[in-house]
Amino acid sequence: MTLVECVPNFSEGRRMWVVDEVVAAVEAVEGVALLDRQSDATHNRSVLTFVGKDDAVGEAAFRSVEAAVRFIDLNHHEGAHPRMGAADVPFVPLKADDMAACIALAHATGARIARELGVPVYFYEEAARREERRNLADVREGQFEGIREAIGADPGRAPDEGAPQVHPTAGAVAVGARVPLIAYNINLDSPDLDLAKRIATAVRERDGGLPKVKAIGLALDDAVQVSMNLTDYRTTSLAAAYDAVAALARDAGVAVRASEVVGLLPQEALVGLARATLRATGFTLAQVLEARVLDTLL
Repeated sequence: MTLVECVPNFSEGRRMWVVDEVVAAVEAVEGVALLDRQSDATHNRSVLTFVGKDDAVGEAAFRSVEAAVRFIDLNHHEGAHPRMGAADVPFVPLKADDMAACIALAHATGARIARELGVPVYFYEEAARREERRNLADVREGQFEGIREAIGADPGRAPDEGAPQVHPTAGAVAVGARVPLIAYNINLDSPDLDLAKRIATAVRERDGGLPKVKAIGLALDDAVQVSMNLTDYRTTSLAAAYDAVAALARDAGVAVRASEVVGLLPQEALVGLARATLRATGFTLAQVLEARVLDTLL
């Protein structure tokens, strides 16, 4: 048995009773601990984080998707965040050498979703069966409406599991295995969506920006957002991502309004952020109480 984290995203962030149903499906599985739930009405998306032994986490993931399929209709869904189906389901190893177990869990859960729920499944990141499907953004290209048209017409868009047609209301589900990442959003004090998109292009790795960063520009109610995934916070930290976005916004005469982390993040990332903040504000380790106490006693 392997301890596994699951961080599924659901295409619902406004009807809290639907999110409650999804949460209840997870909490009904013995041996699974729900660590966090977050919903965003503008994105119209919710994120859960739960952990447990691999078999229990797989069962909870399946039941959560089952609930989402019952209540979410992509034909009537709109929000700032891209979507292709009722859910995206990544499995995350809590130890680096457990990735193989997460890949196996992703494949088994995806096959069950397709078989029992009639929802086509695409595997991504480490669970991808095709190299071109490693990046979830590429899998999700065209979103629900585009995939609905392409899935049966383009052999390159055929699902990894299930029939080549979307579920009429739940679309298609992405199931993956990946390392821990940080979902980090920075809101700009501007309504200029083109600016957010330009900054996202400038900072994301695939366009020559920061390594291990994925980014898109999104429109909010009265502002815009650079929405990022830091896929290796040791390579590009929260502080480095913030500084890059803030500098590009400042060059355009725009201030950062706020930033937020979606879901949970490793403690090490916060320690790194604290160190960067101390350096930027002129503090030193000699001003940290615990460091001085340890130095004195040792």
